Amino acid sequence: MAETLTYTWEGKNRAGKTIRGESTANNLEAVRAELAKQGVMPKPGKIKVKKKSMFSKGKKIKPKDIAVFSRQLATMIKAGVPMVQAFDIVGQGHSNPNMASLIFKIKSEIEAGNTLANALRSHPMYFDDLFVNLVDAGEQSGALETLLEKIATYKEKTEALKGKIKKALTYPISVLVVACIVTAILLIFVVPTFADMFSSFGADLPAMTLMVVHLSEFVIEWGWLILIVIATTITALIQTHKRSRKFREFMDRVSLKIPAFGPLMFNSAIARFARTLATMFAAGVPLVEAMVSVAGAAGNSVYTKDIMRVRDDISAGTTLQASLSYNKELFPNMLIQMVGIGEESGALDEMLSKVAEYYETAVDDAVDNLTALMEPLIMSFLAVVIGGLVIAMYLPIFKMGEVVTGK
Repeated sequence: MAETLTYTWEGKNRAGKTIRGESTANNLEAVRAELAKQGVMPKPGKIKVKKKSMFSKGKKIKPKDIAVFSRQLATMIKAGVPMVQAFDIVGQGHSNPNMASLIFKIKSEIEAGNTLANALRSHPMYFDDLFVNLVDAGEQSGALETLLEKIATYKEKTEALKGKIKKALTYPISVLVVACIVTAILLIFVVPTFADMFSSFGADLPAMTLMVVHLSEFVIEWGWLILIVIATTITALIQTHKRSRKFREFMDRVSLKIPAFGPLMFNSAIARFARTLATMFAAGVPLVEAMVSVAGAAGNSVYTKDIMRVRDDISAGTTLQASLSYNKELFPNMLIQMVGIGEESGALDEMLSKVAEYYETAVDDAVDNLTALMEPLIMSFLAVVIGGLVIAMYLPIFKMGEVVTGK
């Protein structure tokens, strides 16, 4: 199949009004033919049909864009709008050119005879297996609008959960980064000025002041090496985390045990597990098959590994409740009990949705608790570091004042 490209054009409609737009096709001739069918006539020698590079401009496509697209498409399909027309409406109204281009590309693939699931499957960077499997289940069951609504709700809840975790991490990290920058500025530019002034005193400096002066000299001389070491270490950790499964499992296991931060990661992992499994099960996806997507959406390699163990247990005939009970360190009693009730009553998706709501609320509380805990710790850190530097610089001046006054 030839590559589908996106073109921008300009011309006049039947009413003589100048109009502009975008079309997707395999070549320039196909675009001209499409415009002719629409009654778009070129200005004498001035029709502009040019190839538009895919994803070359505009903002990066984010998961939030996919969540909004899911909700818009679900609303359109539920309202009875034909799918191709729905893609046109959503694509033309999108503010991100890259996302609009992606929507038009999927639309062209549907027009070429592909199913929506197959069209989405050709863009794995933006539509994961969970998304595609749910759409596929909706198309096969004839309940696509219902499944699209479930997908939209799932994506919105998932992005909200990620946003809460980012909120908990952004504040302390940003404050620490600013504190490090301010400290570096003081050591490189301010402390040397005081050191030159102190050299004319002809007296011994306090130990604290000497320590800061020596630290300033070290940072000025070796600061570039410090930056290289820090950048290299961070890069090495990121690459090791990407490439080493054992290292990821170690870091993810450690993150679950860090005081204050651990409960946040635990609650978010359980919320994702319950929300994803509830969505998949409600869509009619077999439990064994659903566990693969649930493992991929866990967000923690420790949970991913154990969820695959649960999948193997279910394949061997074990109930979900019994399999989860084997590892109560990762799966809390509330989840296990609610799963048991759901399996017995035939309302597993409903019970899992209630568990997801409970732990999403717990994430909110954990974020608030973490923020409340970090604020005094950060203020104490700033007081010790910045305040210590200032005091160290003024100690000789205070000492000199005592000598002058005779106190």
